[in-house]
Amino acid sequence: MLTTQYSPWLILVCLLVGAGYAALQYSAKAPWSKQLNYALAALRWLVVSFLCFLLLGPFVKSSTTRTEAPAVVLAVDNSQSVPLFTPKDVLAQATTGLPKLAAALRAQGFEVETHTLTPTPDRPASVDSLRFVASTTDLDKLLSDTREAYDGRNLAGVVLVSDGLVNQGRSPAYSEFNFPIYSVAVGDTVPKKDLRITALTYNRVAFSGNKFPIEAELGFEGYAGGAATVELREGGRVLDSRRVPLPAGRRRVKTTFQLTAPAPGKRRYEVRVVPQAGEFTPLNNARTAFIEIVKGKLRVLLAGAAPHPDMKALRAAILANDNFDLTLALPGVAPLKPGTDFDVAILHQLPAQGGLGQELLAQVQARRVPMLYIIGAQTNIDAYNQLGTSLSIQPRGSQTDEVTPLPNPGFTRFATDEESARRYAQYPPAPVPFGDYRLGAGAEAALWQQVGRLATQKPLLVFGGRAEQRQATLLTDGSWQWRLTEAVEHDDRPEAYDRLIIRTLQLLTQNASKKRLDVYPTQDSFGTQDDVTLGAETYNAVFERLYNQKIDLTLTDSARRVRRFSFANPEDGSPLHLGPLPAGLYRYQARATLGGQAQQDAGELLVQNQPLEALESRADHNLLAQLARRSGARLYYPSQLDKLAEDIKRANFKPVISTDEELKDLINLKWLFFVILAFLTVEWAVRKYSGSV
Repeated sequence: MLTTQYSPWLILVCLLVGAGYAALQYSAKAPWSKQLNYALAALRWLVVSFLCFLLLGPFVKSSTTRTEAPAVVLAVDNSQSVPLFTPKDVLAQATTGLPKLAAALRAQGFEVETHTLTPTPDRPASVDSLRFVASTTDLDKLLSDTREAYDGRNLAGVVLVSDGLVNQGRSPAYSEFNFPIYSVAVGDTVPKKDLRITALTYNRVAFSGNKFPIEAELGFEGYAGGAATVELREGGRVLDSRRVPLPAGRRRVKTTFQLTAPAPGKRRYEVRVVPQAGEFTPLNNARTAFIEIVKGKLRVLLAGAAPHPDMKALRAAILANDNFDLTLALPGVAPLKPGTDFDVAILHQLPAQGGLGQELLAQVQARRVPMLYIIGAQTNIDAYNQLGTSLSIQPRGSQTDEVTPLPNPGFTRFATDEESARRYAQYPPAPVPFGDYRLGAGAEAALWQQVGRLATQKPLLVFGGRAEQRQATLLTDGSWQWRLTEAVEHDDRPEAYDRLIIRTLQLLTQNASKKRLDVYPTQDSFGTQDDVTLGAETYNAVFERLYNQKIDLTLTDSARRVRRFSFANPEDGSPLHLGPLPAGLYRYQARATLGGQAQQDAGELLVQNQPLEALESRADHNLLAQLARRSGARLYYPSQLDKLAEDIKRANFKPVISTDEELKDLINLKWLFFVILAFLTVEWAVRKYSGSV
């Protein structure tokens, strides 16, 4: 459709202008025939009229109509538990029926795609060649990814084929989906006769010569009233074995092994329940504990300017961990005895105003050990700023802010899990000095301040200091309220607070003799399904942080197989991703050239075998029925796939017709320029040939 920006009556003016121009050009007597003169005049009239017409801003309006057929997504739970626990005839019905369902839907005019738990972007999934290999099941992610992929498109519904067993991510029952979910239930709701180790509880660090426990939780189906043999193994040796009663009316029991820690090093222990007759699968009968045996406990000095509730909270958090010894020092109350040995010091409100505790502070500083400073109302801020902690505080009078802790996602030295972050958000506000904060070179904030609902990037917990003496600063003396509140709300288990204090002390004492190349695992241990990651720090000769340095890494497993990697440590702190690794103890060696000097570091990382897909054999069809019912659909079984196709057809999903309009200025069409040029060229050639220009 052709239209103009101005009144179409002006087209007559364009024609008159073209006619007048042609008349002036060709009204005189010409050296060619009369007929040729009229033809040339018409050509000139056409060109001039069209050029005038272009001044009216003409444009072409075009519309394109698209028809989008309704789409059905086959979301298939291809986890290992499906073939492991689904009866063979039921699984065969599903694997042979899904291609037929897809063909029937396509015949009805639907677009059909297949999504699985293990997407491969370069090779779309196909129901004709399903492989049940996923080591974890996250149905919420499977459905949420489908929702995002079809946002704004004509999605008729999702056919979810699953056993309903979720072992990763949150339950899809807590999410909202804007499409029908036609659940197809596989698996088996009949309990299998099975024995399994469902959990191991142990401290990851034990001290040589001390006794330490490993607690195993044993789950059972079909063996109630009997007993099971549980073994503790190291390598091929059975260290301990016991008969564990399996009481009727229960599904889980616990048993505890007591061991004496051997020589320092990494140790791997396996707890295994001996298979019994009729047991469905032995895949879930064992779990492994990786424990680091060290020489002795970490010695902590807790020194304060005066008695304070914070001191009690810190003392309780430290003594809750068997890996620490604690010494308390208070001026005039509990003086620090000469010769007292400690590995790390917590200085509560030291240096203090009025010189309180100055002698105690001098004794601690003379030891040059890592320190955790806790800032409070009695702290001498000016004296603190001279300590070289890499944090400078410029308070504005005596004002304070009331804040709660907010984890810094860019801090990678230790991770904050979701549960701890949730508990942090529930802490009561604690006072911090109101003012300006400046982080020095190499300093990092592990926690930020959150003021009410306002998330800030003002530091609350800072790590820094000189390379040979790590230091940290907690900018509040009100953290005792956090531990007290958490203990009240969580059955006297303030785990988030205690974990924060312990990890802070561990980080301060880790690698106290500073290395220029420091490569470390980002977690204590990894599962076989996890992406194993390593962090890296590099320093120059004066121990200033360097970035983007090439690091070569060699990873060796227990069978002496070697993997090699090469990476750089970026400024954003992102780690090296090694991907999932088989269970076992790995040793790594890292090398880099820093300032022309060769540097190296070595360490170990642990990967634990966690057979998540074998832990639960009883399918959860209630979850599938709930998802279907909430979305306006229903639950089906593999034998009812024909019925499912009929119900989708009966729902009468319609194609979506959409129209796209496009406006294109005529003057922007390049071919018109060449047409006009051709007309003018023809006119010029004819005049030239006929004896005139």
